[in-house]
This record gives sequence, C-alpha cells and structure tokens, in this order.
Amino acid sequence: MSQNPTPPQPATPEKLDLRSHTIADDKVQELLRLFPEIRTEGGKLDFDRLKLALGQVVDVGRERYGMNWPGKADCFKTIQAPSVGTLRPCPEESVNFDTTENLIIEGDNLEVLKLLQKSYLGKVKMIYIDPPYNTGNDFIYPDNFAESLDTYLEYTGQVDAEGKKFGTNTDTDGRFHSKWMNMMYPRLYLARNLLRDDGFLVASIDDAEFPNIRVVLNEVFGEENLIAVLVWDRNRKNDAKFFSVGHEYMVVYARDKARLGDMDVVLRAQKEGVEQIHVLFDELRKKFKNNFDEVNKHLKHFFQQLPEDSPLKPLSRYSRVDEKGPYRDDGNINWPGGGGPLYEILHPTTHKPCKQPRSGWRYPTPERFWEEYDAGRIVFGADETTVPRVRSDLFTSAVQVLSSVAYSYAQTAAQQFDTIFDGVRVFDNPKPYGDLAKLAEYLSGPEDIVLDFFAGSGSAGHAVLESNCSTGAKRRFILVQLPEIITDSTETGRNARKLGLSTVADICKERVRRVIKQLNEADEGKLKLDAANPQDRGFRVFKLDQSNFTAWDAGIEHEPKVLAEQLQLHIKHTRDERTADDILYELLLKSGFPLTTPVEKKTLAGKTIYAVAGGAMVICLERELTLELIRAIADAKPQRVVLLDEGFAANDQLKANAVQTFKTKGVTSFKTV
Repeated sequence: MSQNPTPPQPATPEKLDLRSHTIADDKVQELLRLFPEIRTEGGKLDFDRLKLALGQVVDVGRERYGMNWPGKADCFKTIQAPSVGTLRPCPEESVNFDTTENLIIEGDNLEVLKLLQKSYLGKVKMIYIDPPYNTGNDFIYPDNFAESLDTYLEYTGQVDAEGKKFGTNTDTDGRFHSKWMNMMYPRLYLARNLLRDDGFLVASIDDAEFPNIRVVLNEVFGEENLIAVLVWDRNRKNDAKFFSVGHEYMVVYARDKARLGDMDVVLRAQKEGVEQIHVLFDELRKKFKNNFDEVNKHLKHFFQQLPEDSPLKPLSRYSRVDEKGPYRDDGNINWPGGGGPLYEILHPTTHKPCKQPRSGWRYPTPERFWEEYDAGRIVFGADETTVPRVRSDLFTSAVQVLSSVAYSYAQTAAQQFDTIFDGVRVFDNPKPYGDLAKLAEYLSGPEDIVLDFFAGSGSAGHAVLESNCSTGAKRRFILVQLPEIITDSTETGRNARKLGLSTVADICKERVRRVIKQLNEADEGKLKLDAANPQDRGFRVFKLDQSNFTAWDAGIEHEPKVLAEQLQLHIKHTRDERTADDILYELLLKSGFPLTTPVEKKTLAGKTIYAVAGGAMVICLERELTLELIRAIADAKPQRVVLLDEGFAANDQLKANAVQTFKTKGVTSFKTV
C-alpha cells in the first residue's frame, strides 16, 4: 500500500534585509567573477590560488612598503559591520520637503555612510569634506567604532548610559594620530563607494594631519589617483614662534583617474567650441545682416543638436545675443550672504533711483559699480523698477584650468558667514562658500550630487545653492553633520544658543534656511527667465536613529521570563512610537531607493499603499491584509512588493496565496519585514 506523500509546505516570501549594504560580500563576488579558479568548495577564497593567478609570490617575512598604525586592522571590522539603524524624516525642520532633492542628515557620519550604501552607491560626483583637524579640541568621535550607533544614541541622549563616550583627543594621548586615522579610514573607505567612476573627493586639512590623510587616501584611493594638493588661506596666529602659517590644504583625489582623461581635454574642447561658435556667430551675423533674433534662433538650434554629454552643452546657458555675441544677463548682483552695502544708483535712461537688491550691492562702492557697468558687465532693465543684473559674455569668459592657490581669505569667509546671521558670529572658521562653488562647478556637472559628510556650518550646501542660482545648474547636495552640542564656553557658542541653536547640526540647517530665504527674496528683483524650470530651494531633514523594527537579540539571558519578552517583541517587532513615514523611508533606503524618490500615496481595496518611483515598487504598511488587497496590488503590476509580516496575522494560507498571486502577475520580488 502506498504511503501518503508529504504535504507541500506553504510558499513564503523572502525577508527584507534591514541591515546596510555589506561591502565585503561585493568584494568577494567581484574577485570570484574575475578569478573563478580561486573558489573553494564552500564558496570561499583561496588566497594562495589568487597569488598564483596574479603571477606573484609573496614572502610575508620580508619587509614591504606600506604603513600600519595601532587599530588599523579593526578599521576593516568597522567597515564590514552593517548598520541596523535608520534615517527618520523630519518634515517640520525641512524646507519644501515633498519636492526638494537636497538632504541634510543629522547623525554620526559613519553610520549614515553605511546606510547610504545601497541607495547612493556610485551616484555621487563630488565629495567635499572639512574633517576635524585633530587640534586636541575638535575630535569628538568615539574610539570604539564597533558600537557606533549605540555610542551615538548615548551621546545624543536617546538612550541611557553612564557618561558620554565622545570627547576630545589631546596630543598627550599616546595614540593621538592613530585615533584620528582610525576615525578617518572607515569613513573614507565607505565614501569612495558612493563616488561615480569619474567622481572626485576633496578634503580640507592643515599641517597637523596632512601627511596622515595623504597616507590614508593613498591606500583607499590609490596613490595614482591623486589629482592635486591645493592651498587655502587661513587665519594667521599672532603668537607664532618661527613662521606665521597662513595656509591650509585641500587634497583632491579621483575615484578612478583612468576614467577621467585629463581635465584639460574638456577645457580644450570648450575653448575650441567657443572658437567654433564664434565663427558660426560671425557667419550668421553676416547672413542675417545683424538681425540678432534670427542669429539667436539658429544658435539655439545648434545647441539643441548637441548630444547631452557634449562639453559644449553647458554653453547653451548663454541664451541671448547682441553685437558682442552670446551672453547671459541673469547674474546675481546681490552681496553674498546678505548685509551688503546699499547706495543710490540712477537708471541711465530714466535718471531715477533703481530698485536695490535685498541683500545689498555685490560691489562695495558706487565707483566700483560703474566701473563694472563701463566694462559691459552690468545690464539695466527697461526702467528703474527692476534691479540691475550681472552680464557674462561667452566670447570673453575665461575657460581655464583652476589654479592650486587661487582661494579666498579666511577673514572674508567669516565676514560673509556672519552676514547670514545678521552680523552675529555663531560659528568659527567657516570655509568660503564661493571657493567651494568654484570647485563644484569645475569638478561636477550641472545636475550632479555633491556630498559633504563633515558638513559643519553647511558651507557646501550654501555653495551649491549659490552656484545653481548664478549658473542655472541643478546640482543637489547631501550634508551630514553630527549634532555636536554647543556649549557656553566660547562667544560664538553663547551667540548660537541665544538664537536657539543648540547643536552644530542646528547651525547647518538654519544657515541653509536663511540662504534659501535670501535667494528667494533676491529673485523678486530679477526677471523670471526660467519660470517653467525653477531652482530647487529646499532640503529634507533626516535623523539617524535605531531601526523601526526590533531585531532578535541573540545575546540575551536564556531565562524563561527574558525569552518570553523577546518572543513578544518578535511577534510585533515595530516600535510603537514610529510613524508610517518613519517605516516607509527605512524600507525605501534599505530597498536601494534614494531618500528623494517620488512616492505616491494611494488607496486600493480600501487600504493604503505607497507607489514608489512611478509604481516600480509598492509598499503596504497595513496590519490587516486581505486577499482583495493582494490581488489589487498584483493587478498594478509593480516589479517589487514589500509588506509587513504582521499584516498576515499568522495566516499562512493568505501568505501562500500572495506568493502565487504576485508570481502569476510578474512581480519579480516579494518581501516581508
């Protein structure tokens, strides 16, 4: 007599991995792809075979070139340990949260960089950082990197702990330089993954750690990818014993120099392109007998025919034409940051006082203003009711390689920063945003992402906003800043606290808010030349926190009561105080979608669902799922679906039906969390 076959087990969806991207797994898979012969039976790596495949024999007993320091080996453990944190949205602290693509993230940048790995891998064109210089006062990152999220939560008072683990790093510590390098190495390693193949990293530093940051960057990026060392002005010290050091450095590395070619290739192409446009302009001018409307129409057609990646494409911004050639007259004439000089300027035709820019004239005196006008670099409106604008001519605008020493005075940067806060100094030694804007324009394209994960007062964000305003570009920024507590021990600290700013992250957010407000006010005096294509004047705030989902703690005591409590958490493993938006953005981030991905809230079968990226993925956070809802989601034919596991309420039959329904409708990925 035949036995009854074992009944089939119900199909179950895959669990969504709530950890950050695992870097080591990618490296292993890439090695196995390149060298399949080094695979062992268990899918591991045979390093002896790898050496043979590379034609090398390494004698580990011989001396080799390189640098080690105490704690370097632990850096790799830090890099490979995934984060189980999340980034919680804070619309109330943001500007234009629903539409902007700019980000300000409050949290420990090590954890944040890990959390960004899935969503922003290979998407950032330029990284600028101004890390702690290790002067003995500004080092506030923990020495125990393995517990970074826990340490951060303790530091910010989100969990109880005896004492804070963050503090300064004094030069009396025997591991003074090692601690700094251990802090920088994992962050630079993770940051490199976010860069595009043709991306750049720029790091500000002073003499104290200049040799060491070169060592770390040489190892992480490769010495062959060093582009240049730039010189930056700094405030001089009056108590110098030998020399009054008045400079700092910016080191510039490429993600992969071989993917770049030479910077001057693009610049030469632009110069040659300008000459080509000049010849075309002269021909059109003769053909249409100085009818510049016709000349302009044909020049616009020339630009429209260019491929999107043409180095000449950015020159299409010179969209007006007169006897001098193509030009732009939408330049911002406001004093940078606000608080500039105000004086009377009479319109050359009506002889009446012109409307003044809200932030003051960008030129310190009327004499300087009229010098610029006589040089043809200022344009007046039809009458005195509009603010004059800055003109830039294509044929006279210099296209050249940036100098390694052409950077602003530190005192000027401080003064510009102070004007943003109405003359009150709330932050010491901000970087000059004008120089950062030049670097961004030089090293990145008009729609690229600029990342600063030591954001400080937000100079990089300010630079992107100002550059976009003056050039018409659409660069986006991501700023990451630890909420370092501001104390009353300094005058700037006391000033900041009087304004209600309790952390450095608060200063960063408030600065960008004020810059946006000033730019918007300044626009009221400009012609609306591009009303259909407005600037992105906003930012979304996210804050680092524990995951919205409680994970099983394998280290708990094996006592009945403790195990029972842990089992209860596992049944309902979402934290009670978390909102739907908190959960939504964690699922977006850990599913590999950027935090600015468009999300549309919809109703299907009487339930709420979220359509991500035009319906490519559907997320449903309902706690009571129904077969009707499952079918409605499947009929929408998304590529991916994520549902809450508790929504099935231990209904294995419904879960099995969901698996089959989604499979039948072509859903390629169905996961629960």
